[in-house]
Amino acid sequence: MAGASSHSSASLQLPPSLCCNTYSVCYLSESAQWCRVAAGVGEERSEAVSYSNSDCLMGSRLCNQLFHASYVSGAFGTKWSVKYNQQEICAIKGSTVFMNGTFTLPEGLTVTETFWTIDPVPGVEPTDLSKEPDYSGRVEFFTDDQKHFSLKLSDVMKKDEHQFCFKIKTNVEKERWTGVPGVQLRVTELLVEAPEEVTEGQTADLTCKTTCSLTDPTFIWYKNGHPLTKKTIKNNQLHLQTVSSEDAGSYSCAVEGSQDLRSTAHSLRVRYPPKNISVSISPSGEIVEGSSVTLTCSSDANPHEKNNTWFKGSTPVGEGKTYSIPNIRSEDSGEYTCQSRNDLGERRSTDLQINVLYPPKSVSVSISPSGEIVKGSSVTLTCSSDANPPVKNYTWFKEGGTSPVGSGQNYSIIGISADHIGLHYCEAQNDHGALSSAGVPVSFKGYPVILYVALGVGLCFIFLVVLTAVFWRFRGSINEAITIHFKSSTNPEKCFELKTSFCSVN
Repeated sequence: MAGASSHSSASLQLPPSLCCNTYSVCYLSESAQWCRVAAGVGEERSEAVSYSNSDCLMGSRLCNQLFHASYVSGAFGTKWSVKYNQQEICAIKGSTVFMNGTFTLPEGLTVTETFWTIDPVPGVEPTDLSKEPDYSGRVEFFTDDQKHFSLKLSDVMKKDEHQFCFKIKTNVEKERWTGVPGVQLRVTELLVEAPEEVTEGQTADLTCKTTCSLTDPTFIWYKNGHPLTKKTIKNNQLHLQTVSSEDAGSYSCAVEGSQDLRSTAHSLRVRYPPKNISVSISPSGEIVEGSSVTLTCSSDANPHEKNNTWFKGSTPVGEGKTYSIPNIRSEDSGEYTCQSRNDLGERRSTDLQINVLYPPKSVSVSISPSGEIVKGSSVTLTCSSDANPPVKNYTWFKEGGTSPVGSGQNYSIIGISADHIGLHYCEAQNDHGALSSAGVPVSFKGYPVILYVALGVGLCFIFLVVLTAVFWRFRGSINEAITIHFKSSTNPEKCFELKTSFCSVN
Protein backbone atom coordinates (compact mmCIF):
# COMPACT_ATOMS: atom_id res chain seq x y z
CA MET A 1 0.00 0.00 0.00
CA ALA A 2 1.31 3.39 -0.91
CA GLY A 3 0.37 6.84 0.16
CA ALA A 4 1.24 10.50 -0.24
CA SER A 5 2.05 12.66 2.77
CA SER A 6 2.94 16.30 3.23
CA HIS A 7 6.21 15.55 5.08
CA SER A 8 9.41 14.74 3.14
CA SER A 9 12.10 12.09 3.32
CA ALA A 10 15.64 13.30 2.64
CA SER A 11 17.16 9.83 2.67
CA LEU A 12 16.16 9.12 -0.94
CA GLN A 13 16.72 11.37 -3.92
CA LEU A 14 14.95 10.91 -7.29
CA PRO A 15 15.50 12.81 -10.51
CA PRO A 16 13.08 15.72 -10.64
CA SER A 17 9.91 15.27 -12.70
CA LEU A 18 10.53 11.57 -13.38
CA CYS A 19 7.86 10.15 -15.65
CA CYS A 20 8.01 6.73 -17.24
CA ASN A 21 5.59 4.85 -19.52
CA THR A 22 5.58 1.80 -17.30
CA TYR A 23 3.24 0.37 -14.73
CA SER A 24 5.29 2.00 -12.00
CA VAL A 25 5.11 5.74 -12.47
CA CYS A 26 7.07 8.04 -10.17
CA TYR A 27 6.82 11.77 -9.75
CA LEU A 28 8.95 14.21 -7.71
CA SER A 29 8.02 17.63 -6.58
CA GLU A 30 9.56 20.06 -4.17
CA SER A 31 6.97 19.36 -1.50
CA ALA A 32 6.62 15.59 -1.64
CA GLN A 33 7.72 12.37 -3.18
CA TRP A 34 4.81 10.29 -4.55
CA CYS A 35 4.56 6.94 -6.17
CA ARG A 36 1.59 5.03 -7.62
CA VAL A 37 1.07 1.85 -9.56
CA ALA A 38 -0.81 2.79 -12.72
CA ALA A 39 -2.94 0.43 -14.74
CA GLY A 40 -1.78 1.72 -18.07
CA VAL A 41 0.49 4.22 -19.69
CA GLY A 42 2.17 6.72 -17.40
CA GLU A 43 1.00 10.29 -17.40
CA GLU A 44 3.49 12.75 -18.83
CA ARG A 45 4.06 16.25 -17.65
CA SER A 46 5.18 19.18 -19.73
CA GLU A 47 8.37 19.42 -17.67
CA ALA A 48 9.07 15.69 -18.02
CA VAL A 49 12.35 14.54 -19.48
CA SER A 50 13.02 11.26 -21.29
CA TYR A 51 14.72 8.37 -19.57
CA SER A 52 15.86 5.04 -20.83
CA ASN A 53 14.15 1.84 -19.77
CA SER A 54 16.91 1.14 -17.27
CA ASP A 55 16.44 4.60 -15.77
CA CYS A 56 12.75 3.94 -15.47
CA LEU A 57 13.37 0.60 -13.78
CA MET A 58 15.74 2.25 -11.35
CA GLY A 59 13.21 4.98 -10.74
CA SER A 60 10.52 2.43 -9.97
CA ARG A 61 12.74 0.76 -7.38
CA LEU A 62 13.52 4.10 -5.86
CA CYS A 63 9.81 4.84 -5.72
CA ASN A 64 9.18 1.63 -3.81
CA GLN A 65 11.91 2.51 -1.34
CA LEU A 66 10.56 6.01 -1.03
CA PHE A 67 7.09 4.66 -0.39
CA HIS A 68 8.39 2.32 2.32
CA ALA A 69 10.26 5.16 4.00
CA SER A 70 7.22 7.42 3.87
CA TYR A 71 4.96 4.68 5.16
CA VAL A 72 6.92 3.75 8.25
CA SER A 73 7.85 7.29 9.34
CA GLY A 74 5.50 10.09 10.28
CA ALA A 75 5.79 13.61 11.62
CA PHE A 76 4.64 12.38 15.02
CA GLY A 77 6.59 9.14 15.10
CA THR A 78 3.70 6.88 14.07
CA LYS A 79 2.43 5.81 10.64
CA TRP A 80 -0.12 6.59 7.95
CA SER A 81 -1.90 3.77 6.16
CA VAL A 82 -4.82 3.27 3.80
CA LYS A 83 -5.74 -0.31 3.08
CA TYR A 84 -8.36 -1.24 0.42
CA ASN A 85 -10.24 -4.51 0.50
CA GLN A 86 -9.71 -4.81 -3.27
CA GLN A 87 -7.12 -3.18 -5.45
CA GLU A 88 -9.12 -3.81 -8.62
CA ILE A 89 -12.85 -4.17 -9.21
CA CYS A 90 -14.59 -5.42 -12.33
CA ALA A 91 -18.16 -4.12 -12.52
CA ILE A 92 -20.96 -4.60 -15.00
CA LYS A 93 -22.11 -1.49 -16.78
CA GLY A 94 -25.15 -0.11 -15.03
CA SER A 95 -24.47 -1.88 -11.74
CA THR A 96 -23.60 -0.46 -8.30
CA VAL A 97 -20.16 -1.04 -6.76
CA PHE A 98 -18.74 -0.59 -3.30
CA MET A 99 -15.10 0.22 -2.56
CA ASN A 100 -14.15 -0.44 1.07
CA GLY A 101 -11.11 -0.15 3.32
CA THR A 102 -9.57 1.01 6.57
CA PHE A 103 -7.06 3.71 7.45
CA THR A 104 -4.72 4.74 10.29
CA LEU A 105 -2.98 8.03 11.01
CA PRO A 106 -0.24 9.19 13.36
CA GLU A 107 -1.17 9.87 16.93
CA GLY A 108 -1.97 13.41 17.82
CA LEU A 109 -3.65 14.17 14.50
CA THR A 110 -7.36 14.73 14.12
CA VAL A 111 -9.21 13.94 10.90
CA THR A 112 -10.96 17.02 9.66
CA GLU A 113 -12.14 15.84 6.24
CA THR A 114 -12.27 12.67 4.14
CA PHE A 115 -13.43 12.18 0.58
CA TRP A 116 -12.78 10.18 -2.55
CA THR A 117 -11.00 11.38 -5.66
CA ILE A 118 -9.92 9.87 -8.97
CA ASP A 119 -6.50 9.74 -10.59
CA PRO A 120 -4.74 12.13 -8.19
CA VAL A 121 -1.87 14.16 -9.59
CA PRO A 122 1.13 15.08 -7.39
CA GLY A 123 1.25 18.72 -6.51
CA VAL A 124 -2.38 19.22 -7.56
CA GLU A 125 -5.04 19.52 -4.92
CA PRO A 126 -7.44 16.57 -5.50
CA THR A 127 -11.10 17.26 -6.13
CA ASP A 128 -13.87 15.82 -4.02
CA LEU A 129 -15.54 13.23 -6.28
CA SER A 130 -19.01 14.12 -5.03
CA LYS A 131 -18.53 17.62 -6.41
CA GLU A 132 -17.64 16.40 -9.90
CA PRO A 133 -20.57 16.96 -12.34
CA ASP A 134 -20.18 13.45 -13.81
CA TYR A 135 -20.63 11.88 -10.37
CA SER A 136 -23.23 14.14 -8.85
CA GLY A 137 -25.98 12.00 -7.37
CA ARG A 138 -24.13 8.77 -8.13
CA VAL A 139 -21.63 8.61 -5.24
CA GLU A 140 -21.98 8.25 -1.50
CA PHE A 141 -19.15 8.29 1.10
CA PHE A 142 -19.21 6.43 4.41
CA THR A 143 -16.80 6.46 7.40
CA ASP A 144 -17.08 5.40 11.02
CA ASP A 145 -15.21 5.76 14.29
CA GLN A 146 -13.34 2.52 13.66
CA LYS A 147 -11.73 4.20 10.66
CA HIS A 148 -13.63 2.15 8.10
CA PHE A 149 -14.47 3.90 4.89
CA SER A 150 -16.40 3.04 1.74
CA LEU A 151 -17.56 4.46 -1.54
CA LYS A 152 -20.86 3.56 -3.20
CA LEU A 153 -20.93 4.27 -6.92
CA SER A 154 -24.23 3.75 -8.71
CA ASP A 155 -25.07 3.28 -12.39
CA VAL A 156 -21.50 2.47 -13.35
CA MET A 157 -20.48 3.72 -16.79
CA LYS A 158 -17.63 2.88 -19.10
CA LYS A 159 -16.16 6.34 -18.51
CA ASP A 160 -15.88 5.51 -14.78
CA GLU A 161 -12.78 3.42 -15.47
CA HIS A 162 -10.41 5.32 -13.17
CA GLN A 163 -8.32 4.81 -10.07
CA PHE A 164 -10.36 5.76 -7.04
CA CYS A 165 -8.39 6.99 -4.03
CA PHE A 166 -9.34 7.85 -0.45
CA LYS A 167 -8.14 11.28 0.74
CA ILE A 168 -7.61 12.25 4.42
CA LYS A 169 -7.11 15.78 5.75
CA THR A 170 -6.11 16.56 9.35
CA ASN A 171 -5.89 19.50 11.71
CA VAL A 172 -2.26 19.94 10.65
CA GLU A 173 -2.16 21.56 7.24
CA LYS A 174 0.82 19.63 5.95
CA GLU A 175 -0.28 16.32 7.40
CA ARG A 176 -2.54 14.93 4.68
CA TRP A 177 -2.71 11.51 3.11
CA THR A 178 -3.93 10.06 -0.18
CA GLY A 179 -4.29 6.30 -0.38
CA VAL A 180 -2.37 5.48 -3.53
CA PRO A 181 -2.44 3.28 -5.42
CA GLY A 182 -6.19 3.30 -5.08
CA VAL A 183 -8.88 0.97 -6.39
CA GLN A 184 -8.79 0.46 -10.13
CA LEU A 185 -12.29 0.22 -11.57
CA ARG A 186 -12.86 -1.77 -14.74
CA VAL A 187 -16.26 -1.65 -16.44
CA THR A 188 -17.56 -4.42 -18.67
CA GLU A 189 -20.64 -5.29 -20.61
CA LEU A 190 -21.83 -8.85 -21.01
CA LEU A 191 -21.54 -10.28 -24.49
CA VAL A 192 -22.84 -13.60 -25.79
CA GLU A 193 -20.34 -15.34 -28.01
CA ALA A 194 -21.95 -18.13 -30.02
CA PRO A 195 -22.29 -19.45 -33.57
CA GLU A 196 -24.86 -17.70 -35.71
CA GLU A 197 -26.26 -20.97 -37.04
CA VAL A 198 -26.04 -24.69 -36.27
CA THR A 199 -27.57 -27.77 -37.89
CA GLU A 200 -30.06 -29.92 -36.03
CA GLY A 201 -28.30 -32.79 -34.30
CA GLN A 202 -25.05 -30.90 -33.68
CA THR A 203 -23.83 -29.44 -30.37
CA ALA A 204 -23.38 -25.75 -29.58
CA ASP A 205 -21.67 -23.77 -26.82
CA LEU A 206 -22.67 -20.23 -25.91
CA THR A 207 -20.24 -18.15 -23.82
CA CYS A 208 -21.04 -15.11 -21.69
CA LYS A 209 -17.96 -12.93 -22.24
CA THR A 210 -16.63 -10.03 -20.17
CA THR A 211 -13.68 -7.68 -20.73
CA CYS A 212 -12.51 -8.06 -17.13
CA SER A 213 -12.72 -10.71 -14.43
CA LEU A 214 -15.81 -10.53 -12.27
CA THR A 215 -15.52 -11.73 -8.67
CA ASP A 216 -17.07 -15.20 -8.25
CA PRO A 217 -19.89 -14.63 -10.72
CA THR A 218 -22.84 -17.00 -11.13
CA PHE A 219 -24.12 -16.73 -14.67
CA ILE A 220 -27.78 -16.97 -15.60
CA TRP A 221 -28.94 -17.71 -19.13
CA TYR A 222 -32.16 -16.63 -20.80
CA LYS A 223 -33.90 -17.77 -23.95
CA ASN A 224 -36.47 -15.41 -25.42
CA GLY A 225 -36.50 -13.57 -22.11
CA HIS A 226 -37.17 -16.64 -19.94
CA PRO A 227 -34.53 -18.15 -17.63
CA LEU A 228 -33.14 -21.54 -18.64
CA THR A 229 -33.22 -24.08 -15.86
CA LYS A 230 -32.96 -27.40 -17.71
CA LYS A 231 -29.82 -26.74 -19.70
CA THR A 232 -26.21 -27.48 -18.86
CA ILE A 233 -24.50 -24.34 -17.52
CA LYS A 234 -20.84 -24.50 -16.58
CA ASN A 235 -19.08 -21.36 -15.46
CA ASN A 236 -19.93 -18.83 -18.13
CA GLN A 237 -20.92 -21.37 -20.82
CA LEU A 238 -24.27 -22.73 -21.91
CA HIS A 239 -23.94 -26.14 -23.54
CA LEU A 240 -26.59 -27.31 -26.01
CA GLN A 241 -26.32 -31.05 -26.56
CA THR A 242 -27.92 -32.45 -29.73
CA VAL A 243 -29.43 -29.22 -30.97
CA SER A 244 -33.01 -29.33 -32.21
CA SER A 245 -35.18 -26.77 -33.94
CA GLU A 246 -36.69 -25.90 -30.55
CA ASP A 247 -33.28 -24.52 -29.49
CA ALA A 248 -33.50 -21.70 -32.02
CA GLY A 249 -34.15 -18.36 -30.38
CA SER A 250 -32.75 -15.25 -28.74
CA TYR A 251 -30.20 -15.91 -25.98
CA SER A 252 -28.86 -13.52 -23.37
CA CYS A 253 -26.93 -13.84 -20.13
CA ALA A 254 -26.72 -12.05 -16.78
CA VAL A 255 -24.93 -12.38 -13.46
CA GLU A 256 -26.76 -13.36 -10.31
CA GLY A 257 -27.49 -10.25 -8.32
CA SER A 258 -27.66 -8.12 -11.45
CA GLN A 259 -30.29 -10.02 -13.42
CA ASP A 260 -31.65 -6.79 -14.80
CA LEU A 261 -28.32 -6.04 -16.48
CA ARG A 262 -28.46 -8.61 -19.25
CA SER A 263 -26.27 -8.90 -22.27
CA THR A 264 -27.40 -7.92 -25.72
CA ALA A 265 -29.48 -10.79 -27.08
CA HIS A 266 -27.85 -13.15 -29.54
CA SER A 267 -30.00 -14.87 -32.13
CA LEU A 268 -29.23 -18.55 -32.68
CA ARG A 269 -30.57 -20.10 -35.87
CA VAL A 270 -30.98 -23.84 -36.30
CA ARG A 271 -31.03 -25.51 -39.71
CA TYR A 272 -33.43 -28.46 -40.04
CA PRO A 273 -35.47 -30.31 -42.68
CA PRO A 274 -39.20 -29.62 -43.12
CA LYS A 275 -41.43 -30.60 -40.22
CA ASN A 276 -44.97 -29.93 -38.98
CA ILE A 277 -46.25 -30.04 -42.57
CA SER A 278 -49.96 -29.38 -42.90
CA VAL A 279 -52.48 -28.74 -45.66
CA SER A 280 -55.33 -26.23 -45.43
CA ILE A 281 -58.20 -25.71 -47.83
CA SER A 282 -59.96 -22.54 -48.88
CA PRO A 283 -62.80 -21.84 -48.75
CA SER A 284 -63.50 -24.03 -45.76
CA GLY A 285 -66.77 -25.86 -45.25
CA GLU A 286 -68.73 -27.99 -47.69
CA ILE A 287 -67.30 -28.46 -51.18
CA VAL A 288 -70.01 -28.53 -53.84
CA GLU A 289 -69.45 -29.73 -57.37
CA GLY A 290 -68.76 -26.84 -59.72
CA SER A 291 -67.05 -24.64 -57.11
CA SER A 292 -63.31 -23.91 -56.92
CA VAL A 293 -60.94 -24.74 -54.05
CA THR A 294 -57.30 -23.96 -53.24
CA LEU A 295 -55.02 -26.16 -51.11
CA THR A 296 -52.13 -24.49 -49.27
CA CYS A 297 -49.06 -26.31 -47.95
CA SER A 298 -47.49 -25.02 -44.73
CA SER A 299 -44.30 -26.28 -43.11
CA ASP A 300 -41.63 -25.37 -40.58
CA ALA A 301 -38.17 -25.56 -42.16
CA ASN A 302 -34.83 -23.76 -42.10
CA PRO A 303 -33.84 -22.95 -44.73
CA HIS A 304 -37.31 -22.54 -46.19
CA GLU A 305 -38.58 -25.33 -48.39
CA LYS A 306 -37.30 -25.30 -51.95
CA ASN A 307 -40.35 -26.92 -53.50
CA ASN A 308 -43.64 -28.60 -52.69
CA THR A 309 -45.16 -31.52 -54.59
CA TRP A 310 -48.86 -32.33 -54.41
CA PHE A 311 -50.24 -35.87 -54.50
CA LYS A 312 -53.70 -37.33 -54.88
CA GLY A 313 -53.25 -40.72 -53.33
CA SER A 314 -49.86 -41.76 -54.69
CA THR A 315 -50.13 -39.83 -57.96
CA PRO A 316 -48.39 -36.43 -58.32
CA VAL A 317 -50.89 -33.80 -59.41
CA GLY A 318 -49.10 -30.45 -58.99
CA GLU A 319 -46.18 -28.33 -57.76
CA GLY A 320 -45.92 -25.21 -55.64
CA LYS A 321 -47.02 -23.89 -52.29
CA THR A 322 -50.67 -23.91 -53.44
CA TYR A 323 -52.73 -26.25 -55.59
CA SER A 324 -56.01 -25.04 -57.11
CA ILE A 325 -58.90 -27.11 -58.44
CA PRO A 326 -61.29 -24.97 -60.51
CA ASN A 327 -64.78 -26.24 -61.26
CA ILE A 328 -64.30 -29.24 -58.97
CA ARG A 329 -66.00 -32.51 -59.92
CA SER A 330 -67.01 -35.60 -58.02
CA GLU A 331 -64.01 -37.36 -59.56
CA ASP A 332 -61.75 -34.96 -57.63
CA SER A 333 -62.80 -36.46 -54.30
CA GLY A 334 -59.94 -38.24 -52.54
CA GLU A 335 -56.93 -37.90 -50.24
CA TYR A 336 -54.43 -35.10 -50.93
CA THR A 337 -50.94 -34.66 -49.43
CA CYS A 338 -48.11 -32.16 -49.78
CA GLN A 339 -44.43 -33.11 -49.78
CA SER A 340 -42.00 -30.33 -48.76
CA ARG A 341 -38.28 -30.40 -49.52
CA ASN A 342 -35.21 -28.32 -48.62
CA ASP A 343 -31.43 -28.89 -48.65
CA LEU A 344 -31.60 -31.04 -45.51
CA GLY A 345 -34.40 -33.43 -46.46
CA GLU A 346 -38.05 -33.89 -47.32
CA ARG A 347 -41.22 -34.85 -45.50
CA ARG A 348 -44.88 -35.36 -46.39
CA SER A 349 -48.00 -34.02 -44.70
CA THR A 350 -50.85 -36.08 -43.34
CA ASP A 351 -53.79 -36.72 -45.68
CA LEU A 352 -56.45 -34.12 -46.37
CA GLN A 353 -59.72 -35.72 -47.43
CA ILE A 354 -61.71 -33.85 -50.09
CA ASN A 355 -65.36 -34.87 -50.28
CA VAL A 356 -67.19 -33.28 -53.21
CA LEU A 357 -70.94 -32.95 -52.75
CA TYR A 358 -73.21 -33.14 -55.80
CA PRO A 359 -76.90 -33.66 -56.72
CA PRO A 360 -78.18 -36.99 -58.04
CA LYS A 361 -76.83 -38.09 -61.40
CA SER A 362 -77.12 -41.22 -63.58
CA VAL A 363 -80.65 -41.92 -62.32
CA SER A 364 -82.06 -45.16 -63.78
CA VAL A 365 -84.95 -47.62 -63.23
CA SER A 366 -84.78 -51.41 -63.36
CA ILE A 367 -87.78 -53.79 -63.40
CA SER A 368 -88.12 -57.18 -61.72
CA PRO A 369 -88.89 -59.80 -62.75
CA SER A 370 -87.51 -59.13 -66.17
CA GLY A 371 -89.07 -60.47 -69.34
CA GLU A 372 -92.62 -60.44 -70.62
CA ILE A 373 -95.27 -59.04 -68.28
CA VAL A 374 -98.71 -60.53 -68.38
CA LYS A 375 -101.96 -59.18 -67.16
CA GLY A 376 -102.58 -59.70 -63.45
CA SER A 377 -98.94 -60.37 -62.54
CA SER A 378 -96.80 -58.27 -60.10
CA VAL A 379 -93.61 -56.31 -60.80
CA THR A 380 -91.18 -54.19 -58.74
CA LEU A 381 -89.49 -51.07 -60.11
CA THR A 382 -86.15 -50.02 -58.46
CA CYS A 383 -84.60 -46.52 -58.74
CA SER A 384 -80.78 -46.20 -58.70
CA SER A 385 -78.62 -43.05 -58.69
CA ASP A 386 -75.18 -41.62 -57.90
CA ALA A 387 -75.37 -38.77 -55.35
CA ASN A 388 -73.38 -37.20 -52.47
CA PRO A 389 -74.84 -37.04 -49.94
CA PRO A 390 -77.01 -40.06 -50.78
CA VAL A 391 -80.52 -39.54 -52.15
CA LYS A 392 -82.92 -38.45 -49.46
CA ASN A 393 -86.21 -38.90 -51.34
CA TYR A 394 -87.37 -41.09 -54.25
CA THR A 395 -90.69 -40.21 -55.91
CA TRP A 396 -92.46 -42.30 -58.62
CA PHE A 397 -94.51 -40.95 -61.46
CA LYS A 398 -96.52 -42.36 -64.36
CA GLU A 399 -96.16 -40.40 -67.53
CA GLY A 400 -99.20 -38.30 -68.23
CA GLY A 401 -100.21 -38.20 -64.57
CA THR A 402 -100.07 -35.13 -62.38
CA SER A 403 -99.61 -36.79 -59.01
CA PRO A 404 -96.94 -39.18 -57.73
CA VAL A 405 -97.89 -42.84 -57.79
CA GLY A 406 -95.40 -43.93 -55.15
CA SER A 407 -92.31 -43.14 -53.03
CA GLY A 408 -89.20 -44.93 -51.87
CA GLN A 409 -86.40 -46.51 -53.78
CA ASN A 410 -88.65 -49.47 -54.75
CA TYR A 411 -92.16 -49.26 -56.26
CA SER A 412 -94.26 -52.42 -56.57
CA ILE A 413 -97.31 -52.98 -58.80
CA ILE A 414 -99.55 -55.84 -57.67
CA GLY A 415 -101.95 -57.37 -60.23
CA ILE A 416 -101.13 -55.44 -63.35
CA SER A 417 -104.16 -54.20 -65.24
CA ALA A 418 -104.85 -51.87 -68.10
CA ASP A 419 -104.62 -48.91 -65.65
CA HIS A 420 -100.91 -49.59 -65.12
CA ILE A 421 -99.95 -49.58 -68.76
CA GLY A 422 -97.55 -46.68 -69.60
CA LEU A 423 -94.13 -45.17 -68.88
CA HIS A 424 -93.01 -45.07 -65.25
CA TYR A 425 -90.07 -42.99 -63.95
CA CYS A 426 -88.54 -41.94 -60.63
CA GLU A 427 -87.20 -38.63 -59.32
CA ALA A 428 -84.16 -38.77 -56.97
CA GLN A 429 -83.53 -35.83 -54.65
CA ASN A 430 -80.85 -34.82 -52.06
CA ASP A 431 -79.79 -31.52 -50.42
CA HIS A 432 -78.14 -30.29 -53.61
CA GLY A 433 -80.75 -31.02 -56.26
CA ALA A 434 -83.03 -33.50 -58.01
CA LEU A 435 -82.97 -35.50 -61.23
CA SER A 436 -85.54 -37.75 -62.96
CA SER A 437 -84.84 -41.03 -64.72
CA ALA A 438 -85.93 -41.98 -68.20
CA GLY A 439 -89.33 -43.64 -68.40
CA VAL A 440 -89.62 -47.44 -68.27
CA PRO A 441 -92.63 -48.97 -70.11
CA VAL A 442 -94.99 -51.23 -68.21
CA SER A 443 -97.35 -53.34 -70.42
CA PHE A 444 -98.71 -56.89 -70.63
CA LYS A 445 -99.92 -59.47 -73.23
CA GLY A 446 -103.10 -61.62 -72.61
CA TYR A 447 -103.70 -63.66 -69.52
CA PRO A 448 -101.20 -65.33 -67.44
CA VAL A 449 -99.70 -68.54 -68.74
CA ILE A 450 -101.30 -70.61 -65.99
CA LEU A 451 -104.69 -69.71 -67.36
CA TYR A 452 -103.63 -70.92 -70.75
CA VAL A 453 -102.27 -74.07 -69.20
CA ALA A 454 -105.47 -74.65 -67.26
CA LEU A 455 -107.52 -74.01 -70.36
CA GLY A 456 -105.36 -76.37 -72.35
CA VAL A 457 -105.68 -79.08 -69.75
CA GLY A 458 -109.45 -78.53 -69.62
CA LEU A 459 -109.76 -78.71 -73.38
CA CYS A 460 -107.69 -81.85 -73.51
CA PHE A 461 -109.89 -83.42 -70.85
CA ILE A 462 -113.07 -82.51 -72.74
CA PHE A 463 -111.53 -83.83 -75.92
CA LEU A 464 -110.74 -87.13 -74.27
CA VAL A 465 -114.26 -87.37 -72.81
CA VAL A 466 -115.82 -86.71 -76.20
CA LEU A 467 -113.42 -89.09 -77.89
CA THR A 468 -114.28 -91.82 -75.40
CA ALA A 469 -118.02 -91.27 -75.89
CA VAL A 470 -117.63 -91.42 -79.67
CA PHE A 471 -115.52 -94.52 -79.37
CA TRP A 472 -118.09 -96.35 -77.29
CA ARG A 473 -120.95 -95.28 -79.56
CA PHE A 474 -119.09 -96.32 -82.64
CA ARG A 475 -118.36 -99.67 -81.09
CA GLY A 476 -122.08 -100.21 -80.34
CA SER A 477 -122.97 -99.45 -84.00
CA ILE A 478 -120.49 -102.05 -85.24
CA ASN A 479 -121.96 -104.73 -83.00
CA GLU A 480 -125.45 -103.92 -84.23
CA ALA A 481 -124.37 -104.05 -87.87
CA ILE A 482 -122.80 -107.43 -87.42
CA THR A 483 -126.06 -108.77 -85.93
CA ILE A 484 -128.10 -107.42 -88.83
CA HIS A 485 -125.65 -108.98 -91.28
CA PHE A 486 -126.20 -112.38 -89.91
CA LYS A 487 -129.88 -111.85 -89.88
CA SER A 488 -129.96 -110.48 -93.44
CA SER A 489 -128.32 -113.51 -94.78
CA THR A 490 -131.48 -115.40 -94.01
CA ASN A 491 -133.89 -112.54 -94.75
CA PRO A 492 -132.60 -110.29 -97.56
CA GLU A 493 -135.72 -108.22 -97.64
CA LYS A 494 -135.28 -107.13 -94.15
CA CYS A 495 -131.78 -106.03 -94.92
CA PHE A 496 -133.04 -104.01 -97.86
CA GLU A 497 -135.48 -102.28 -95.59
CA LEU A 498 -132.76 -101.28 -93.27
CA LYS A 499 -130.78 -99.74 -96.16
CA THR A 500 -127.59 -100.43 -94.52
CA SER A 501 -124.19 -101.03 -96.02
CA PHE A 502 -123.66 -103.87 -93.67
CA CYS A 503 -126.16 -105.96 -95.63
CA SER A 504 -124.75 -108.15 -98.28
CA VAL A 505 -126.03 -111.04 -100.30
CA ASN A 506 -124.02 -114.13 -100.49
